[in-house]
Amino acid sequence: MNLSVILKSIPLFAGLGEADLDALQQIARVRDYQRGELLFSDGEKAEGFFVVLDGKVKVYKLSSEGKERILHIVHPGGTFAEAAIFGNGLYPAYAEPLLASRLLFIPKDGFLQLLASNGRIAINMIAGLSRFLRQFAQQVEELTFKDVPSRLARYLLDLSKGKRMTVELPISKSQLASNLGTVSETFSRTLRKLSDDDLIRVNGKRIEILDIERLEELAEKCKEA
Repeated sequence: MNLSVILKSIPLFAGLGEADLDALQQIARVRDYQRGELLFSDGEKAEGFFVVLDGKVKVYKLSSEGKERILHIVHPGGTFAEAAIFGNGLYPAYAEPLLASRLLFIPKDGFLQLLASNGRIAINMIAGLSRFLRQFAQQVEELTFKDVPSRLARYLLDLSKGKRMTVELPISKSQLASNLGTVSETFSRTLRKLSDDDLIRVNGKRIEILDIERLEELAEKCKEA
């Protein structure tokens, strides 16, 4: 594994010179984690943040009743928990791998020192946090104003990137239900409804988009008052 090549492909570290990449590798540590191994807990002191090198990680919250709500699914090349090294310095959620994963852990103190000496990393960090805030604002908007069919339609369109007519769900249907802010039963009914309406065809985790225009209309539809 050529860590330097991998780091260059990650938006947070784009544009860094060899000296800065070497300094980053000096402080970073590659770790292997098993599926379901807890990476950190909500409210725990943030010791650093992570980059997914291989595998998949879910970031989630738990309600007072113990119900799980998935906030993000992080894929290879993605970073998570970087915002936690600022402010009060506490992790705002839980995180655990969805399958055996290799992660890069970047400790807070060493990274902040590197950040102070390199304006490029600081600019990339601001851009990354801005993207996260936009995604969070969109998530809040969809939970507030869109019903489950509209949320699912938007998810499928984003997954297809407007190009592919067949997509494969990257997570289980129960995990996707949580990610969309609903329960498995409602999610399954919604899949059937979209299939019955000839918008999609479902074959396990593979979903074929049959009518992209109607799916886009559904994605933009708000809840009825």
